[in-house]
Amino acid sequence: MTPLRKTIAVLPGDGIGPEVTAAAVEILRDCAATFGHQFDFREFLFGGAAIDQCGTPLPEETLAGCRSSDAILLGAIGGPKWEALPLGTRPEAGLLGLRQKLDLFINLRPIRLRPALHGISPLRLERLEGCDFEIVRELAGDVYFGEHTLQGTGKDARATDLAAYSAAEVERVARYAFERARARKGHLTSVDKANVLATSTLWRQTVTALAREYPGVTVDHLYVDNAAMQILLRPAQFDVILTGNLFGDILSDEAAALAGSIGLIPSMSRGRDGQPALYEPIHGSAPTLAGKDVACPLGAIFSATLMLRESFGLQAESHWIEAAVDRVLGLGYRTADLVEPNGRAVGGREFTAQIRSELKALLLHREHSGASL
Repeated sequence: MTPLRKTIAVLPGDGIGPEVTAAAVEILRDCAATFGHQFDFREFLFGGAAIDQCGTPLPEETLAGCRSSDAILLGAIGGPKWEALPLGTRPEAGLLGLRQKLDLFINLRPIRLRPALHGISPLRLERLEGCDFEIVRELAGDVYFGEHTLQGTGKDARATDLAAYSAAEVERVARYAFERARARKGHLTSVDKANVLATSTLWRQTVTALAREYPGVTVDHLYVDNAAMQILLRPAQFDVILTGNLFGDILSDEAAALAGSIGLIPSMSRGRDGQPALYEPIHGSAPTLAGKDVACPLGAIFSATLMLRESFGLQAESHWIEAAVDRVLGLGYRTADLVEPNGRAVGGREFTAQIRSELKALLLHREHSGASL
């Protein structure tokens, strides 16, 4: 493949965000050096760190930098330090604002279990066999972007949150999910609550109508409560799960538990073709762990490999990095959140160093054997 030149906006954020993002950037630099690509990293303030220095979670300079980049790598944001701020000025408002300004209406979270880590999953191995699916979540609508009111105090207080969807909003994310399913195993599960919610009724009607354009994709519908149960009972039944913003937020975190740690799961938020996508681990900022070198960098590293695949089309490079990760895990290296009884945990920096060492080992193996990465 012809070497690429790409600009990546880096938003380290808060808590452990700078640590895990730094690890992912190191791996991406190794990737660029090995394959002849040029990745230009530009770092910007975001979240609580931006509030402290600029008074806003999403400074204009950060937004402009993201818009002009080929992809965005985010660490994590938020923490108790900013929880007393008004709802619309907290670090999380910056993330919602970034999604809105960049028109990121699709979120993709792959749920894949690393073979060496089956032992830390809360499910028995026989339930996990064949578990490999994706959750496609609508990201720009639903209750998160509706009107929020909180009136009165004490027993007279009353709050409302408005959930709204248009058929066009449902169709654009559903079409993406159908395409993902068609390229995988041809099975799409749409999750809603159509028995009680008008937005879910519209959701189901729209997905059902669109299914006629994809005769090679099998479609089924589940209510969200049943879907939550089925993810735990038989996760291998799923291929691509499609759902709305609120349900997707909850179900994807539940599904992350199958892997044994929320620190392992990457995500992509994207809009239309040709626009920069946002990549981030789904874990929080974990401020109590910041600066202690105990954070697991894998969610950020897998976000980087997802970026290589989805935004840059670099399949071999992505596979090379993930193969190195699996070798490191196979050798028994773990961060604290991944360690099993009687196992040995290493710090995040050492863990990243071991991955970088295995990247070199894989290259040497390829050179000696003539095998492809």
